[in-house]
Amino acid sequence: QVQVVESGGGLVQPGGSLRLSCAASGTIFSITATTWFRQVPGKEREGVACISNVDGRTNYADFVKGRFTISRDSAKNMVFLQMNNLKPEDTAVYYCAFDFDVGSAWSRAEYYHHWGQGTQVTVSA
Repeated sequence: QVQVVESGGGLVQPGGSLRLSCAASGTIFSITATTWFRQVPGKEREGVACISNVDGRTNYADFVKGRFTISRDSAKNMVFLQMNNLKPEDTAVYYCAFDFDVGSAWSRAEYYHHWGQGTQVTVSA
């Protein structure tokens, strides 16, 4: 049974930082990519950052480049999202998802079959 669990969300002031963690079980982790998505009510889920669990290649959405960093600990089957200089518009439920690497389509939620339950990130003064 594949399981994905996120943690690390919370309330932070604008300009602050948070680090999200994603723990995944299952033997397929090593041949997949892991992607962080986020979603606000009434909007589609959008890809934030992706990392290949094979070679560590990363991709970022333009709206987080230079502020967010995705990384992995392959030995522990974990992926992290370091979020710096947070803005109110970063407020969302953040989800971790993984599946086989889909290359340039990494930000398309429909390609992922293994999802966590989500963790709330709120950026507010």
